This record gives sequence, structure tokens and C-alpha cells, in this order.
Amino acid sequence: MYGWIWRHLPGGTASRALISMVLVLGVCALLLFVVFPWVEPQLPFNAVTVGG
Repeated sequence: MYGWIWRHLPGGTASRALISMVLVLGVCALLLFVVFPWVEPQLPFNAVTVGG
């Protein structure tokens, strides 16, 4: 998959590296600001019961 993305990016090695870094940062930002906040309420980690 990464090879396919690398081959389809335009430019030389330096511009491909820069574009791939921008893509990685964009995916990380999408995960942190959109996906994780949407998934967090659906996870059972806040429903902790401790028997005493």
C-alpha cells in the first residue's frame, strides 16, 4: 500500500517526502479531532464499577 502511494505521488524524492509527511499529519489530525472524539463515548472504559 505504501509503495502504491509513493509511486502515485508527483515530483521527485524530496517533494514526495514532503507530501507524504503532510498526508501523515493530515491523517493524524483527522483521527485526533474527528474519529477519536466520536468513538470515545461508545467505549465502555468510563463504566467502571468497584465492588466493596
